[in-house]
Amino acid sequence: MSSPAGTGARADYGAIVLQSFGGPNGPDDVMGFLQNVTRGRNVPSDRLATVAEQYALFGGKSPINELNLQLIDALGVELADRGIDIPIHYGNRNWQPYLRNTIGQLAADGISPVLAVATSAYSGFSSCRQYLLDIEDAVAAASASIEVHKVRPFWNHPGFIEANVAHIGASLQHLGEAGVDTADVPIVFTAHSIPTAMAATSDYELQLGDAATLVLDRLRELALTAQGSVDLAFQSRSGPPQVPWLEPDISDRLAELRSSGAETVLVSPIGFISDHMEVVYDLDTLAANRASELGITMVRSSTPGTHPSFVAALASLVEERVRGTEPLALGELGVRKPCGRECCPAPERQRTSSRPI
Repeated sequence: MSSPAGTGARADYGAIVLQSFGGPNGPDDVMGFLQNVTRGRNVPSDRLATVAEQYALFGGKSPINELNLQLIDALGVELADRGIDIPIHYGNRNWQPYLRNTIGQLAADGISPVLAVATSAYSGFSSCRQYLLDIEDAVAAASASIEVHKVRPFWNHPGFIEANVAHIGASLQHLGEAGVDTADVPIVFTAHSIPTAMAATSDYELQLGDAATLVLDRLRELALTAQGSVDLAFQSRSGPPQVPWLEPDISDRLAELRSSGAETVLVSPIGFISDHMEVVYDLDTLAANRASELGITMVRSSTPGTHPSFVAALASLVEERVRGTEPLALGELGVRKPCGRECCPAPERQRTSSRPI
């Protein structure tokens, strides 16, 4: 059976699965991957060809799989240091290794329960609910009974916040060494945009603002910035232009900042955990090109990746479920319990939809 929400600590987890979106490993994978992502959405073939060209700029592959494998290695070391000896596996929604195959093999091997760690820090349909649906589908397709739990959202975990602070601090230090007065450099936090109707059914936008606030507060404590309020923009929107999505878009925000006199802007992709396609293309390529057109210097800080604080955060999320340790969270929103079935609803057609990364 599947129990994505899970309850309490379990000392008998037989495996951990890093659960992610997936991405092509080479040019021959690109169209098949894009067809998986858009299945059931009637996306025109010319649109898929356009997205395929974006992957071609990076050798026809997404960085996401290698980044996730690096994270698995780092997490395994951190868990071993904590005395937790549980093998970590890998499973994706849209490309190999598929989650359904990973879960199916674990079930066939008689391994249960299993703990899933999704590569998203936030609540929301695409960022949490869809991962739970993936688990349900994988469990239902397995040839033997298996129980799978997913760790909770972790946008306000101290380790996630600290990793973002460290990377922004490193970017500010680099700017300072180049002679820029960093105290007044605008810091714009970005995240994947979603339809406003979807945003209204979850705490996604609220949690993004909370995470950005926690990071900015810490940067001020360290005297790394004088910025007084959160500047949150969005990126990577897709779908029909007549459907409202969260705004402002990062390109529009860069234009606004340039018109107000900004010469340098630091962009922090707080909505993401690794430098995958939506970071290296949508920010490092599209947004950076727009900044160049505007005559503004755009510096992009790293995502948490395998920063030790972030790896430790994921390990502590595992430890919560294995040993029942106290959940850690900063800010007023506190600890978000694992999601129930009523959380973050979305139209049925979106069960298999999400923008390629």
